[in-house]
Amino acid sequence: MIDAPPTPPRAVAETPPGTVRVVTVAYNPGEELERFLDSLSAATTCNPTVVIADNGSDHERVNRAAQRYGARVVGDGTNRGYGGGANLAARDLTEDWIVVANPDIVWRPGSLDALIEAGRAEPRAGCLGPRLLNPDGSVYPSGRALPTLIGGAGHAVLGRVWPGNPFSAAYHGTNEDTTHAVGWLSGACLLLPAAAWKRLGGFDEEYFMFFEDVDLGARVGRAGWLNLQVPGAVVVHAQGASWKSRPERMIRAHHASARRYVSASHPAVWQAPVRWAVSAGLRAREEIAVRAARRG
Repeated sequence: MIDAPPTPPRAVAETPPGTVRVVTVAYNPGEELERFLDSLSAATTCNPTVVIADNGSDHERVNRAAQRYGARVVGDGTNRGYGGGANLAARDLTEDWIVVANPDIVWRPGSLDALIEAGRAEPRAGCLGPRLLNPDGSVYPSGRALPTLIGGAGHAVLGRVWPGNPFSAAYHGTNEDTTHAVGWLSGACLLLPAAAWKRLGGFDEEYFMFFEDVDLGARVGRAGWLNLQVPGAVVVHAQGASWKSRPERMIRAHHASARRYVSASHPAVWQAPVRWAVSAGLRAREEIAVRAARRG
């Protein structure tokens, strides 16, 4: 069992629940959506309800994939962002568990069952995430520490030029081989007990894209629950697939959400000078990244 606060609320009922809703958000997807849906069948022995939030304009591809795999589509093509789309697809949640996952992940056999089993073993789990692999088989650091002002600044400034710097190392976490508690989990693939999702109100839709998962992890912890990374559950993520067609827009969205998180999570008056400095650093880093993307 994982160490936890002494008297946290129970996210999981005494009798292990069994129904699952899988939510994904599609924005003019390619073949990855069908790979996602196809691999899901081997990821679990249950029969999950699958709901796709259609945030794009290519409704035909989304509807065709949904029909083939028995999924339901919600949304009218309005781009609500990742958190907004996920919340829409979860709006009428009646299942016991909810999965929120990117459509560009491929489930390894048994991976969803492994996540559910870990949640059943630890009733204080409010959010669980798998081990994420890059397409080349390397491990993506998907269970991380919550960013701090100083640590976040160090990671932002040094991460590209000195990947092994102590700020980035602390932020990326240890990615241990046993189930362990972390500050937050990548929104590329998350499992939550429905009770936790409903109490937290899902994602904060003020984050259009990026950092909605960091914010969710922070709120899970404040509610007295645990964010658990489960390395026995493995999925493969085509990291950055959604960046390829519109890198500048995604870079700017990422940095806008980072600045929002910095301001929202460190609101004290005495923190203002560091908050301003970090925000200025993020703006400078954003412009450098945009120029690099334009050069190709």
